[in-house]
Amino acid sequence: MSKRLLKLLVLHLALSLFPLHSFASIQPLFQFAAGLLNNGKFPESDRYTTDDDIVILTNDGIELTANIFVPTQLTGSAPAIVFINSWGMNEYQYLQQAAALAERGYIVLSYSTRGFGESTGQIDTAGPKDIADYSQVIDFLLNNYPVKPNAVGTAGISYGSGISLIGAAQDERVKAVAAMSSWGSLLEALYGNQTPRLAWGELLTLLSDLRGTPDPIIAKNWDIIKNQKLDQLPAVIEWADERSPISYVEQLNQNNTAVYFAKAYGDNLFQANSLLEMYSQLSTAKYMDLLTGTHATAELLPPLLGIGEDRVWNNVYQWFDLHLKGESNELSQASPLQMKVKFEDRYEGFDDFPIKEALAQKFYLHPRSAFDNGDLETYPYKPPFWISKDNTINSWTGTLFSTQIPVLSQLLEQLEVPVVTNIYAASDFRGIYFNTDKLQKVMKIRGNPVVNLVVQPHYDKAQLVGYLYDMDSLGNARLITHGVSTLPQAESGQKIEMSFELVTTAYDVPEGHRVVLAIDTMDPQYKRPTSDNYFIDFEFSRQKQSTLTIPALQTN
Repeated sequence: MSKRLLKLLVLHLALSLFPLHSFASIQPLFQFAAGLLNNGKFPESDRYTTDDDIVILTNDGIELTANIFVPTQLTGSAPAIVFINSWGMNEYQYLQQAAALAERGYIVLSYSTRGFGESTGQIDTAGPKDIADYSQVIDFLLNNYPVKPNAVGTAGISYGSGISLIGAAQDERVKAVAAMSSWGSLLEALYGNQTPRLAWGELLTLLSDLRGTPDPIIAKNWDIIKNQKLDQLPAVIEWADERSPISYVEQLNQNNTAVYFAKAYGDNLFQANSLLEMYSQLSTAKYMDLLTGTHATAELLPPLLGIGEDRVWNNVYQWFDLHLKGESNELSQASPLQMKVKFEDRYEGFDDFPIKEALAQKFYLHPRSAFDNGDLETYPYKPPFWISKDNTINSWTGTLFSTQIPVLSQLLEQLEVPVVTNIYAASDFRGIYFNTDKLQKVMKIRGNPVVNLVVQPHYDKAQLVGYLYDMDSLGNARLITHGVSTLPQAESGQKIEMSFELVTTAYDVPEGHRVVLAIDTMDPQYKRPTSDNYFIDFEFSRQKQSTLTIPALQTN
């Protein structure tokens, strides 16, 4: 697909989403679509002026295109915000938000990172060149506009958020950051638990080809990850660590940079776990919103389509007001970790992560039999000492246990549409499940459940995907969260332990329902280690216990 054709498709999609008589209400969408075509349509106001003819020359000769909003009523210097584009986007991504901030008295500059939009050079994937550019953009801003030097903030969604975090760690002039749909560890994002993130990895490489000028190292590193070229992984790990915000926590703490995060539970590009690990290590002012949806949708859908609450951007504005203007607002009084309870119209606030109020509830996996499914019990499996048991599944194809359609299914959760299945209808040959008794009271899950399994793969590769469900009496179930682990190299016939976290969640399982841990060998989100058919045994004995640990709030 050519870049020209892609532009035409984007415009056609924008025009087809709504009838023309609705133009006024969908003007932000048309502005956004025009921006994708490198044609900035600036919101107009007598409260600011704009300049769309800025080119910033970097030390290595790259031209970064940029635009700026300057408030008209300035009587002296003003706080400033720098916006950095998402992957595949450009300097026009944030025009609506830049206008809102300019009306609040901020000077707002947005630029296209090297390799994207009309900026020259190759995509550096938040590497050293991007970080040098970041500081040079701030130099340009301070040298050419009446900016308060101690009141500079930066912000971005996805790619722009990572550059903001790493850049702020290396530039003490930046006092506050808003990082939306960000990542903690880039390696975990692309290859967590030795599992290639197939759907999102392919999308990212496609976008870099269609919408930018990629450094060849991007495709090379993705090929190494996707095809499990283990001998070449050390170089990829080094490359990814340099581009991981979690590697720079110490510098952020030293700089005392105030950091706002927004993260969706269903963001399977940058799953929340490693970002929360980074959050827990920060000793600076920090705040995180955990919401439903998928990558960047909590930030994009409300302002563009009017779908859902515009919580993220409202909090971004308040975060900068708090830390760049010194204004007191509701964020200064709120608990710094806010979790939306999935499919409930409420948020709950906590002081840090892991959540100290969420106590670990451990369940032991008991084997299924010819006439019964597996059980989740609060006590260990204790057969006679001389007896052990195994349950076997096969990897021939998938099951009804699934995250379903990548991106779409997680986006629908933002619209209160859960991922559903029927547990009783799933194949016992290709999957296995374990359930609790009916709950005597609601279980309020808050955090990262952990699965520990004793298994025996009968092949030199294996993958297990674990799904946590809320099941009613008829077997109908909602997906709560999931996790995955892959063995790219295994010794066939050897009994081993596989431990992995499930993705962070906040979910209330109702009284009378059951919690189900379902397991199979594949999911559309992830690359399988092999297309060959193999068996894997789940082992049960007194000596080796398989467990599920769930962090849950205490209830009366």
